[in-house]
Amino acid sequence: MELPVIQAEGLGRKIRGRTVLEGVGLEVLPGQAFGVVGPDGAGKTTLLQMLAAILRPSFGQAQVLGEDVRKRPDRIQARIGYMSQGFSLYDRLTVVENIAFAAAIRDVPRRDYEPRKQALLAMAGLERFQARREGALSGGMRKKLALCANLIHQPPLLILDEPSLGVDPLSRRELWDMLDKSRKEGRSVVFATSYMDEADAADRVLLLRDGKPLALGSPAELRQLARGQVYSVTTRDAAALERRLAVTPHVLSFQKLTAERYRLQCTAPEGPILPEADSFAHAEPSMEDIFTIASSQGAAVPEAVASPTPGGHSRDVLIAAEHLTRRFGAFVALDDVTAEVRAGEVLGLLGPNGAGKTTLIRILCGLLPPSSGSARVVGLDVARQSDQVRARIGYVSQRFSLFSDLTAEENLHFFARAYGVDRRELAERVAWAGSRAGLPERMDGLVRDLSGAVRQRLALACAIIHRPRVLFLDEPTSGVDPLSRFRFWRLISALAEEGVAIVVSTHYLEEATYCDRLAMMNDGRIVAIGTLAELRTGLGLAEARVEDVFLGFITRARNQARAA
Repeated sequence: MELPVIQAEGLGRKIRGRTVLEGVGLEVLPGQAFGVVGPDGAGKTTLLQMLAAILRPSFGQAQVLGEDVRKRPDRIQARIGYMSQGFSLYDRLTVVENIAFAAAIRDVPRRDYEPRKQALLAMAGLERFQARREGALSGGMRKKLALCANLIHQPPLLILDEPSLGVDPLSRRELWDMLDKSRKEGRSVVFATSYMDEADAADRVLLLRDGKPLALGSPAELRQLARGQVYSVTTRDAAALERRLAVTPHVLSFQKLTAERYRLQCTAPEGPILPEADSFAHAEPSMEDIFTIASSQGAAVPEAVASPTPGGHSRDVLIAAEHLTRRFGAFVALDDVTAEVRAGEVLGLLGPNGAGKTTLIRILCGLLPPSSGSARVVGLDVARQSDQVRARIGYVSQRFSLFSDLTAEENLHFFARAYGVDRRELAERVAWAGSRAGLPERMDGLVRDLSGAVRQRLALACAIIHRPRVLFLDEPTSGVDPLSRFRFWRLISALAEEGVAIVVSTHYLEEATYCDRLAMMNDGRIVAIGTLAELRTGLGLAEARVEDVFLGFITRARNQARAA
């Protein structure tokens, strides 16, 4: 019988007197992949740091590679590979220098170093970049280099904290190919992720939320928890169906897959009653379905989010970019981009890391001047009238530009004053923004103590408190749970129906179905733009998944660039 690589019982941790993780028990066997899945703030990092013998458990027991995490943390740390969320590399060193440094501190024998290095570089596809500084690599390449540095001493156990966080779908696929090859060598892998679909790569999965286990088992076992509660629905009247779903009891969330097909979770035993549906049938649960349903068990079904109601707004062009280019020295971050967004439209920006999405958003927000080309937002030139542009738009950055040491109400008041809201309207406007963004009525304490989902909505409330006509969202749903993402997108759809023009970037490709049009970006250029149906037609893939459409256009663009 194989001895477990990891065995933990009743594991938990207190930080500053607050319990952030409790009641975790798990077992990992040699060669297994174990996934810890949950949103930001679920306790994933705390758990992994205890298993890596970096944090001491407050209660419970854990044995890793036969050693007690309390008694011999040094022995555990010497034998594992641990990759944190932040890059543990040296940006001034080259690719090969980072690997050499990792080998030196791990006492890799000189005779073994060269063949191991070459094998890792080949596996990561980094042979051509050996002399490039780490700081000049893309996010996906840096992740792969960090993995190489953690494999150079051939550890029997890899512990990876959100290895694909902030990495584009193409780089995610390449990273997981590396992990699959590593597992075939007999290595155990424990990974944390907020991407629910990555759980299918694990032999066993632990679902965490708010520091407590929701469920534990194989992906097949976990699917049994949600079987019979997930439905595929078709309709010829999508707008009427969405209005019905928004107020139907026990419907947790729904997603538009095509113009006529939807997917939803319903906790009512008899299923949803939907007169607007032409057909509905049970569907195979995904890991997102499982998490959403497991999260709802024993809790009240969240209050309904009102279905967007058409507001009869104009279809004026509120964002118009023409031949926008931005250079940083010799590097072209944005290359000849032309696009427009009308009132009431949601434009989704999809692309790999370094594709230029954030650069484009920052230029359109008036935060970064273009090197050439022009852009007008709400009729104002973003280069010459940047101050006026910033006063008329809303902007939610990737990491929510909130003040963590202020309360939610203090943040709302600060942003209201910064955006020039009249003092006489302040109380009314704060109440309106909070209600519009779906914030709870009471939010005691500082922002740093709020959940990720509440901080997300607070950031949205702060961005719309001056009632802008244009809203920019740069990866606003990164790290939040599926139900919170769904509810956030319902809020966005409601704002669009009121005539707000919205530009949003995302790495969650399924969110593309919420957008009116998509702009696929690669190497600073828009390589395709249109509705999802138009993009599918352009590739000849009528029923393709969004991921297949994305990879199709990015691969085509890269092949064309190599051939040029």
